Amino acid sequence: MSGSKVQSRAWVVLWTAAAVQFLGGLLYIWSVISKALTAPGSGFGWTTKQASLPYTTATVCFVIAMVIMGRVQDAKGPRFCGTLAGCFTGFGLILSGLVHTPLMMTLTFGVLVGAGSGSINVATTPAALKWFPSAKKGTITGIVVAFIALASILYAPLITWLLGAYGVSKSLIILGVVLLVLMVGCAQFLANPPAEYNPNEGAEVAQSKVVSSGVDTDWKGMLKSFDFYKLWFMFAFSSSAGLMVIGHAAKIAKIQVQWEKGFLLLIFLAIFNAGGRFLGGSLSDKIGRVNLMRIIFVVQALNMLFFKNFLSIPLLALGVALAGLCYGASFSVFPAATADKYGMKNFGANYGVIFTAWGLGGIIGPMTAAAIVDSTKSYNMAYLVSCALLVVALLISFTLKTAKPAKA
Repeated sequence: MSGSKVQSRAWVVLWTAAAVQFLGGLLYIWSVISKALTAPGSGFGWTTKQASLPYTTATVCFVIAMVIMGRVQDAKGPRFCGTLAGCFTGFGLILSGLVHTPLMMTLTFGVLVGAGSGSINVATTPAALKWFPSAKKGTITGIVVAFIALASILYAPLITWLLGAYGVSKSLIILGVVLLVLMVGCAQFLANPPAEYNPNEGAEVAQSKVVSSGVDTDWKGMLKSFDFYKLWFMFAFSSSAGLMVIGHAAKIAKIQVQWEKGFLLLIFLAIFNAGGRFLGGSLSDKIGRVNLMRIIFVVQALNMLFFKNFLSIPLLALGVALAGLCYGASFSVFPAATADKYGMKNFGANYGVIFTAWGLGGIIGPMTAAAIVDSTKSYNMAYLVSCALLVVALLISFTLKTAKPAKA
């Protein structure tokens, strides 16, 4: 394959990966669906805790699928995984439209759509990274994962309109059919580079704060590394705050500022979530992964500490923006840090294992908040719990060595 064809193929894979991520961004609009499921007269009448169960289950199945499909992706390639992801997501939504109980929707949306979302991640990000030089890991990761956050800009108003026009069940069926066709079609353009391809050959040499170990480690070797557990807990604790806001944004707006159009916050959150992913990835290439992690933890901890005082729509929008920015940045910096330390050869499987931390964050954040608001009718204590976890993550970060400048 000639150099120009390789370069062209690299960009095709990158933007296809971004498109598949965009289509698969359904988890970020669950708060809109949750609000409909708990609304009087909806025909469902679920409690907040019941409506959080499918979302929480989806985050757990998301990471289980990443662990399993990461190894499959390393063996079978991203096209195979991307096709499965489209089938899981599409059929999961269609079946969700045919059920009405929390248990059944936990199986259809929680298990199938969650597995589809996890499969999307390992089919896209590892494939895109393999086509580009090491010095651009953060930037390429940021581009790919930014598009799943941008999905809320489309999905939030679309779901709100569909729910009003067709109700919960028909809306889920319509989405399922459309996404099944589009995602399976896009997945056919995903591919790993040829075995002899070296993305670093001829790459521009620049000063970088990122240090790569230069060693390819499989997931078993990674689990023997003490630094893995530090990264894992930092990712879990930092993501829990963002996932709490994402999963409860519409209801937070209703309780805290008596605003019925809280779904609009999801669009605002999506813009800053996407911006955080892109800027975080690019910035971590320049200042180092650990330095950026510390900035994220400090800003998000302060945001959670003062979140209960955001008692107007503009102030609440500010808090949501900061939560989205920090959450997005962490979603790009942790995969890049994993690739730096443990190499690209087994990145699909390693990427899946590190994201089990995100699954824990999905349990801690949304479920803790749901339990607290059901018992106290307020999110104030949930904010303080999130703040405390972020402080712990910050303290752990000081046990990691900051990367020294090195040639990229």
